[in-house]
Amino acid sequence: MGTTEYVFYLIAAVLLTVVVGQVLLRRGQPFLEEVFQSNETAHSLNILLSVLFHLLTLGVLALLATIDVPIITKFGIALVVVGIAYGVSMLVLLRIRERRRQDQLFERRAQERQRRQTPTSADSRPTPPPAS
Repeated sequence: MGTTEYVFYLIAAVLLTVVVGQVLLRRGQPFLEEVFQSNETAHSLNILLSVLFHLLTLGVLALLATIDVPIITKFGIALVVVGIAYGVSMLVLLRIRERRRQDQLFERRAQERQRRQTPTSADSRPTPPPAS
């Protein structure tokens, strides 16, 4: 691969990674806010996931740049790598949301059980003796 092809590949791969990373960053924020019900926590986790996505994807694409295959093959592999990284990121977000929902459901069920087991004020009054 010539220098021009190499530079073209690197620019295209980095641009593709940055664009997909920005989509994850911007569209993942509301999703995480729903899950954590805290803007600060959602924002922090979103940044961490974005950095992880960029580091892993760019690392694999850099390794791919060293392989001597036709440029079209490199672009195909780059698209697959970015797609897999995007899919894994989405799975992580879905797992986080599902785990959070399970925890909330468990808490609600525990509260309902506790309410059923705790006598109410009407139940705790002594019953009057039957009239004779």
